Amino acid sequence: MKWNLISSPKFVGFNNYIELFKDQTFYDVLLNTFYYASVTTIFGIILPLILAVALDRKIKGAAFYKSAYFIPFITPMIVVAIVWAWIFDPNYGILNWIFGLGSNVTWIYDKNLAMISIIIVSIWKNLGYNMVIFLAGLQAIPETLNEASEIDGAVGIKKFFLVTMPLLSPTIFFVSIMTVISSFQVFDLVFLMTDGGPENSTMVIVYWLYKNAFEYFKMGKASAIAYVLFLIILGLTLIQWKTRKRWVLNE
Repeated sequence: MKWNLISSPKFVGFNNYIELFKDQTFYDVLLNTFYYASVTTIFGIILPLILAVALDRKIKGAAFYKSAYFIPFITPMIVVAIVWAWIFDPNYGILNWIFGLGSNVTWIYDKNLAMISIIIVSIWKNLGYNMVIFLAGLQAIPETLNEASEIDGAVGIKKFFLVTMPLLSPTIFFVSIMTVISSFQVFDLVFLMTDGGPENSTMVIVYWLYKNAFEYFKMGKASAIAYVLFLIILGLTLIQWKTRKRWVLNE
């Protein structure tokens, strides 16, 4: 349909999809989204896993570190966005002050650094959630298996890759699927911090959908974008589901 929220909807067949695939902005937005999703997924799995392994060793103050890393996840996004906007500010931001960068690095105001800035905040905010899931997976591994592996000579890095990783693979599989899906649905961080700019450098597909629907009043095109997003997430999830038998234990 072609609908501007005011007049009556008009049937236009596949025109919304034709218009969408002819729009160069669509491909730029898609590229931004895949870039954001790939980086946040990779680091959103590796960093929490490292932290979980470290905290699973019953280090002193482990309870404090668990709480400290989890607090950002339960902090409202509006608070996170405001605080990080101050941190990234080129004139009085603490980040440039700590590293002595002055006002030369403009972070969210630079089209080459804005997406990286958004990615940093996103990874930081979700770090604690994935870490807690990995901790639960690690603590579910029977201690007898760890003891048996050490008796057989598997210690340190060798033990981690030969014993811990295979037993933790179902947890990694779950975290990877959830992280991929959530990364393609990012909206609030972009909306609050950059508004898709500068020069559309942080424009991601869900935010572009929102702008088409409620700023440009192109509900038909916005619906087409939604279906494209659905197919992308479905396709990636099916790929992960089909390949799980190659690396997930007992699948």
